[in-house]
Amino acid sequence: MIVRFFVHLLIICMLTVFTQIGGVLYLISILIFRDLPRRLLTFMVLYLMSVLIIVPQLAPIFGREPIKVNDDLVLRSIVYRMLNRNYVTEEMNNTLLNISDEFAQKYPGMKVVCLDANFPFFTGFPLLPHRSHNDGRKVDIAFIYMQPDRSPTNKKVSVSGYGIFEGPAENEKSMPSKCRAAGYWQYGITRYATFGTWNKELLFNENYTRGLCKIILKQPALQKMFIEPHLKSRMKLSDAKVRFHGCAAVRHDDHIHIQI
Repeated sequence: MIVRFFVHLLIICMLTVFTQIGGVLYLISILIFRDLPRRLLTFMVLYLMSVLIIVPQLAPIFGREPIKVNDDLVLRSIVYRMLNRNYVTEEMNNTLLNISDEFAQKYPGMKVVCLDANFPFFTGFPLLPHRSHNDGRKVDIAFIYMQPDRSPTNKKVSVSGYGIFEGPAENEKSMPSKCRAAGYWQYGITRYATFGTWNKELLFNENYTRGLCKIILKQPALQKMFIEPHLKSRMKLSDAKVRFHGCAAVRHDDHIHIQI
């Protein structure tokens, strides 16, 4: 009995950490049914109804809405939607739409690919493993890559969009090395968050990623952009809004973090 209690408690905690609403829905399913098959079916039905119908209707009460995907602005995976990690404020949505529209005009056929954004409810509720994705005003954007023949592509290397680092060259400043030497063990932990790799032949597209960064920096609402210092120097991004995120965070040479 005690073991079962702690198993349920662990499941509730994990679902809450990764989806925000899953823990509550699992608890409801436990209270309704004792047998496992009906409990799991109830949970799955409740969860799908919540993610697809109920949560998008309630989120605006908390100042959030789903990222408005279109032909030029997409999520890396449907998983981000299913885990409720695709919510932003209306102002951030408008900013993303402006960025993707200008990017598609400058680079026809190319898309802006969003990764983690925020949960739908409650400012301050953490979106782990991020330190600051808790108010609807932050979102991560994937780098742009190219084929071996140097043609640009919307494909990415990792399944999640994270964890494939464009590390510093020998002559570039290496904050990953400095942070690791200073004892910040978690700094490179996202290497374990790729959830698999595809298209391993792809290369980092410096020119297109620089172009995307410059479009982002033109946005009036932009407050900060986080990216590794060696990439800031390599891509000649001199804007003061391009900041170092600190060793207590994780590496940002696999994505761009923006906040308004």
